[in-house]
Parts: sequence; structure tokens; C-alpha cells
Amino acid sequence: MNWSAIGNNWVLVPRRAKGVVHFLGGAFFAAAPQVSYNRLLEKVAEAGYLVVTTPFLNSSFDHYQIAREVYTEFATAQAELGWEGLPVFGMGHSMGCKIHLIINCQFQPQRAGNIFIAYNNYSAKRSIPFFRELGQSLPELAESEFSPSPDELNSLVADRYAVPHNLLIKFWDDDIDEIPVLANILRYKFADRVKVETLPGNHLTAMGVEFNWRVGRNFSPIDALAQWLKQETYRNNEILEKVLLSWLSRIRLLNIRTTA
Repeated sequence: MNWSAIGNNWVLVPRRAKGVVHFLGGAFFAAAPQVSYNRLLEKVAEAGYLVVTTPFLNSSFDHYQIAREVYTEFATAQAELGWEGLPVFGMGHSMGCKIHLIINCQFQPQRAGNIFIAYNNYSAKRSIPFFRELGQSLPELAESEFSPSPDELNSLVADRYAVPHNLLIKFWDDDIDEIPVLANILRYKFADRVKVETLPGNHLTAMGVEFNWRVGRNFSPIDALAQWLKQETYRNNEILEKVLLSWLSRIRLLNIRTTA
């Protein structure tokens, strides 16, 4: 299965699609998600889902504008491929979760469910390296904040987000996500239709990073550590993929029963 370009999207089209997954990556990695998240997205496509991933650059404080551009590009893929009748799921990692939330609140697209992996909604001062130092050199930057701000987005989700079925994934070794905050907001609205999973891994597990370590002539303790890391990374990737695909299958079947 090979990637193909439609507009500014990259897509994987299985032989017989049973659903559509629109994926958005995290800051920096979102510019080339078909590369950064290739393993994860190929696994989703192999399971029978048409994958559409829309690259974007995190070069603006206006995340509303990024969301509008992403939504427009996704519509381009929809117009060309035509997937009427198939359930559509959103899936985001880190900042990609925030963009999906804005899209769902602002445009109210039809979604069977959404998946939020290692959600990040931090302020500009906490998200951007050396922000304080830059603010000292550029005073006009010091008071800058993302739009919407973290508090504004929380209020927007509480008021306008309307997709009941959600899977939220937090990793054990990730202290920069805000899954608990989002979970509280969504559970207040949709109760037990919101599923939260805490899995082994870290903030970059969704990227499926693998260790390519060549063992030396004499097997050393460093070689042993590298092999262990490789096995753990692979195992964490597999656990994440299994949880994602199981949830997608369950909600897809639920969607078929409720629309029949």
C-alpha cells in the first residue's frame, strides 16, 4: 500500500474501505505525518480504514486559522475520493488533538468518533522553547498567546463539542500531555461513552520510533540495553495499535447498528 497525494493531503486507500480516519500530527512532526507516523498509519490502513493525513506547519499563533486550512484540505480529499456512507473518525497526536477539537467545535463535521493521543493544550510560554528569552528581545512577543488560549479552548469544548464517542490515550512516561483535563470535560458531557486508556510508552510512542542497533562482534551490556529498548518500543507500538483498532472496530459496528 503506497501513499498518494490529493491536494495537500496524503492518503492510504485500502482495497475495500470500511471507514475513514483523518489523522493530524503533533507540532513539528505535523509537517510530514506520512513519514513521522508511517508505521501507525499503515497499520490503520491495513485494518481496512482509508487514511487521510493533512500536513500543517505550526508557524502561527492562530490555531483557528490552522484548523480552517486543515478542514478545507480534508474536504478536497473527500470530494475526490467520495466516501459517502462510511463512518469518519478523527485521530490526533499532541497538537493535532487541539486542531481536531477546534474543527469539531467550529464546523461540526459528521464524526462517528474521535481519538486523542497525548493531547497537548499548553500555553505559548510553555510550548515554545526559549519563549521567555525571545520575549526579552522582542517585547511585542512577550504577551503573545495561542488563539484559542488553553482556557478558551476548554470553554469551547465544554460548550460546542458534540461527538459523544471518544478514545483518549495517555502514556505512562509522558508528563507533557493534558489527557486528564480533556477527559474531565468530555466525561461531564458524555459520561461512559468516553474511554480513557493509560498505556506503556512516552509522548513519542505514536510515532513508532524504532531502534536500528547493530550488535558488535562481542555482545556487550550496551548491546543488551539497545536490544531491550528496541523490544520495549516495538511492544509499546503494538499495544497502542491494538487499542486503537479495537476501539475503531467497536464504534464502527455501533455506528452501523444505530444508522441501520
